[in-house]
Amino acid sequence: MKLYSLDTGYFKLDGGAMFGVVPKSIWNSLNPADEKNLCTWAMRCLLVEEGNRLILIDCGLGNKQSEKFFSYYEPHGEETLISSLFSHGFTPDDVTDVFLTHLHFDHCGGAVVRDEEKLIPAFPNATYYCNQKHWQWAINPNSREKASFLKENILPLQQSGQLKMLMKDEEIIPGFNFIMVNGHTESMMLPVIRFKEHTVVYMADLIPSAGHIPLPYVMAYDVRPLITLQEKEVFLKIAADNNYILFFEHDKNIEACSLMSTERGVRMHSEIKIGDL
Repeated sequence: MKLYSLDTGYFKLDGGAMFGVVPKSIWNSLNPADEKNLCTWAMRCLLVEEGNRLILIDCGLGNKQSEKFFSYYEPHGEETLISSLFSHGFTPDDVTDVFLTHLHFDHCGGAVVRDEEKLIPAFPNATYYCNQKHWQWAINPNSREKASFLKENILPLQQSGQLKMLMKDEEIIPGFNFIMVNGHTESMMLPVIRFKEHTVVYMADLIPSAGHIPLPYVMAYDVRPLITLQEKEVFLKIAADNNYILFFEHDKNIEACSLMSTERGVRMHSEIKIGDL
């Protein structure tokens, strides 16, 4: 098995929304805000190569939305999902599987592209993975999340016939399964990958950055913040006790890290580059 970290560019989100009840006087030192109170975040994907399978985890923002839409989030950076694939010697045609942790636009926007007037899957030979509970949640969104679930990112996957619903505890390939959490959104899936002697967990939006490791650092975007708090506490204890490596989708500087237990709770131990494992 080989793992590749894929940079897909950066975007901006409100700092207060990203750090919830934590005061700006504290979080601003972790990810400084601009004059509009926006902080810069990564949209980092992970590519898993195993035999003849090439599994992409999440897809970034994509490029098919309107100029007005992008003006809210200010996407920037030289890298894209496709250019990052190319840098490792792959093309979209090579991707066999696309694992979508959840269907918020910054995680699945790149799953679908615009071909003239049609919306089609960006990876023509891939099976796309979701789960039934989250799919129903996304296509019938509540008012709080409606702006995050865009039908143009979601319905073309079903219409293509390339969508598969995963069952709980199902393995994608040997050594690649997932855990399901419900605080950020209904039935978000976090890939758990056994790689060499390591366990790597793709954190998606349970712990979007290293700055979100302390328990109270919960996003205001979460639909069930107290559930997130409980899920983080349980996960971090298991992760620290078992030397898991956390891979961050949204941390602009830190790709991954190990953990340690301290008197103040679980904290980051050291930064890690997946390519160095």
